[in-house]
Amino acid sequence: MSTWHDLGPIEQFSRPLTPVTIGKTRYAVTRQGDRLGVISGICNHAGGPLGEGRCDGEYVVCPWHGWKYHAVTGLGEPGFEADAVPSLQARVESGRLLVDLDSATPRTKGHHEPHPLARRPERAPGPIRVVGISTTNMDLKNPRTSTSDALLGIAMSHAETGLGAETRTIRLAELTFRHCEGYYSKSARACTWPCSITQMDPDDQLDRVYEAIVHWADVYLVATPIRWGAASSLYFKMVERMNCIQNQITIANRLLLRNKVAAFIITGGQDNVQAVAGSMMAFFGEIGCQFPRFPFVAHSRGWSAEDMEHNVDHVLKSKELREGAQMLAARAVETATALVGQAAAPGDIARGGRKAHALPLDDGAPGPEPRD
Repeated sequence: MSTWHDLGPIEQFSRPLTPVTIGKTRYAVTRQGDRLGVISGICNHAGGPLGEGRCDGEYVVCPWHGWKYHAVTGLGEPGFEADAVPSLQARVESGRLLVDLDSATPRTKGHHEPHPLARRPERAPGPIRVVGISTTNMDLKNPRTSTSDALLGIAMSHAETGLGAETRTIRLAELTFRHCEGYYSKSARACTWPCSITQMDPDDQLDRVYEAIVHWADVYLVATPIRWGAASSLYFKMVERMNCIQNQITIANRLLLRNKVAAFIITGGQDNVQAVAGSMMAFFGEIGCQFPRFPFVAHSRGWSAEDMEHNVDHVLKSKELREGAQMLAARAVETATALVGQAAAPGDIARGGRKAHALPLDDGAPGPEPRD
């Protein structure tokens, strides 16, 4: 049985790719010379609109994440033929393009191992875990002293040796990772967890930050210099990519972060400490973090202090700032201890405390399947 549907005059389909909708179902019509094809307009991967993509030779490229399907058969690109979208028979009659709605081939999905970051976040037993994230940029071949990085090192050392926490330090300057490419601006659902870039680019190293923040750490100590009255450019490069964490809350009611504590170290030769701290707290609060009492330690000698070598000396020799960094770590660990339900005494923290409970998501269900 055939149900032929009139899509309109053939002149409407002069472009290589044209989106069409029949009822509530979307299709992508392709034209290469006299060769016409009609395939589903919904990508297998995340439901992207194939008809709004582009053609690459004989393949339609999804505008969201670059998945490819043959323009006529709907089969995935070579090596991924099992990822097929429905294709339909089409013909031209009396100058009009007709499509047989009953001829659609099955949608099939190949097996893809889930990305390691896609696992369910669960807190493993053990002591409080602290990740330090340094956002100072520099030439690693000719390193310089960074006051925010130096205070972060003091805080991390105290967290490990003085408080019994497990620690990791991540320096963004040592990682190679791409800027956020605005998938959320295409569609909220185009911004995925794990990050679309992380899934597509095995060389993108922000997976180390995602792993620490979502799966490993209880405490985030984030250190930044002040650059023209704001946090560093590397800090913003990181948090723009972390939009995929916050986006899960808004589109899927899925909270990836539970019982996480964030605290901040902010230093610089310029002022505006409170504005920088407020911006950082707004972001980390939005993705679900809690804050200790007095959640940041900061230092600035003001706008006119251009003798930066003296600024470095002042910070490194300051007993007040060194103790401030240690106390910040202690407050953050204390807050995390209360949140995850471990014993509050430092000795218990050092031994690992009580067995930590798993931290379930609000909704662990996957997103909606593509619909034809």
